[in-house]
Amino acid sequence: MSNKANIISIVMLALAVTLSVNPAMAQSWQELGPQEQKLLGKMKNQWDQLPPERRQRLLRGAKRWQEMTPEQRRTAKQRIKRWRQMTPEQRAAVRERYQRFRQLPQEVQERIRQRRARFQSLPPEKRQQLRRQWQDMTPEQRRQLRQQRLQRMTPEQKRQLRNYRRSHPGMRRGR
Repeated sequence: MSNKANIISIVMLALAVTLSVNPAMAQSWQELGPQEQKLLGKMKNQWDQLPPERRQRLLRGAKRWQEMTPEQRRTAKQRIKRWRQMTPEQRAAVRERYQRFRQLPQEVQERIRQRRARFQSLPPEKRQQLRRQWQDMTPEQRRQLRQQRLQRMTPEQKRQLRNYRRSHPGMRRGR
């Protein structure tokens, strides 16, 4: 390769690297759009001192917020409020449950999401009734209910559950 070709290759590589860098990582407060500045207003005084990864996360969150419907925003605000009211122990428990959920096979996660959606679609009175029924059950009744559900599982579902339990020995059985 000639010197000229080497120089062109180096310039092209440098240009490609420069263009591939996420612009959010380099944005100062002044470079943010008016909408982002409004949403991130509490961060104004510290923005330029934040690590680039943190700025990027905040910008992604602001973008998601802008794309939400009013109903989704109300739900998000409620969840944020509930999170702030939790004790550190409660937050740790939520994080741990989330990590366990993320380690489940995709099809199990999807089944859980579908069941949750079905439960959420019930009228509030029916959801409350089901919660009360569960809470009023004895440990033995709960065990029997779990056993009935286990009997309705396909062999593949049972295999997945066994594999999950083997790979997560700390998982409590019979919950």
